[in-house]
Amino acid sequence: MASLTAARRVVVKIGSALLVDRETGDLRSDWLHGLAQDVHWLKSLGCDVVLVSSGSIALGRGVLDLPKTPLALEQSQAAAAVGQIRLARAYEEVLAPHGIITAQVLVTLEDSANRKRYLNSRATLEQLLGLGVVPIVNENDTVATDEIRFGDNDRLAAQIAVTVGADQLILLSDVDGFYSANPHEDNSAQRYDIIEAITPEIEAMAGDAGSGLSKGGMKTKLMAAKTATAAGCAMAITEGSAMRPLQGLHTGANATWFTAQTDPQAARKRWIAAMKPRGSVTLDAGAVTALGKGKSLLPAGVRQVQGAFERGDSISLLNPAGHSIGVGLTRYSASEADQIKGHHSAEIEELLGYPGRAALIHRDDMAL
Repeated sequence: MASLTAARRVVVKIGSALLVDRETGDLRSDWLHGLAQDVHWLKSLGCDVVLVSSGSIALGRGVLDLPKTPLALEQSQAAAAVGQIRLARAYEEVLAPHGIITAQVLVTLEDSANRKRYLNSRATLEQLLGLGVVPIVNENDTVATDEIRFGDNDRLAAQIAVTVGADQLILLSDVDGFYSANPHEDNSAQRYDIIEAITPEIEAMAGDAGSGLSKGGMKTKLMAAKTATAAGCAMAITEGSAMRPLQGLHTGANATWFTAQTDPQAARKRWIAAMKPRGSVTLDAGAVTALGKGKSLLPAGVRQVQGAFERGDSISLLNPAGHSIGVGLTRYSASEADQIKGHHSAEIEELLGYPGRAALIHRDDMAL
């Protein structure tokens, strides 16, 4: 079973039903203060924390006095616009006394499906975490439509866990784990402590039960588990209504842990290595040596650019003899790479006419 205190980077998903009182539509402030204490505790252990939070539509619905019945898309978008600013402010207010800076990150499905936008999201989140910030991530419900939305924050949380290379994903839910049947309907239902593989039998046990304020059922949680564990991230489902839900998980609260199938770095390297290169760059000997020591590829180490590739594409890395030593996801198009090759990173803005990233390929985006 995974140990929460051993995690290097944790993504925590918070459902609407935990944040917003079903009857009044008000924020559960006491619960949120308890969660803030948990976040501070994890960060004090040296762990990066990302919160994937529902609640904007539920909060906005109350402010706008919209009905509790299912909302039309336009009503949901309006409620999200009103509720999102309140949700972000609430997180800022409870985390600031602990010396924690927060950031709001709104995403849509296209941000993970489009490789350029995926890399931009990843770079932004990585920079925020490197600065000690706790990102508060939510689906951008103000613009997302049925065609592009994740549809629930369980799947969104799994995608964010993959994006940031988290080693643990915690789904704070209204149930305390994965059961063989719906425990509210079947007294013989058994909770699983650990699931090492999501088999067809396990999938058949999942139901569609959800709460009135949330969209997520157990099927979506299994989909999230598949995504997370394949990328090297262990996932837990636990009941989250306690005042200190993460501390509770640490001290033995009921939960189901899904075992990671590999580690995050190895999974990402395999994903990159499997891509078809769209071009290549030939490196000098110094760059080859630097890459072997785990460094990023800087423009100064590039001698030649071949192919017609765009930012986010996979390209081959060639040594001075023309032999491939690996592949990587480029942060520049072929034309841009050709303009900045052989130059220092400080010269990029002058050469291109706009600021760019220091590395042509970051070390996390290459497989040697």
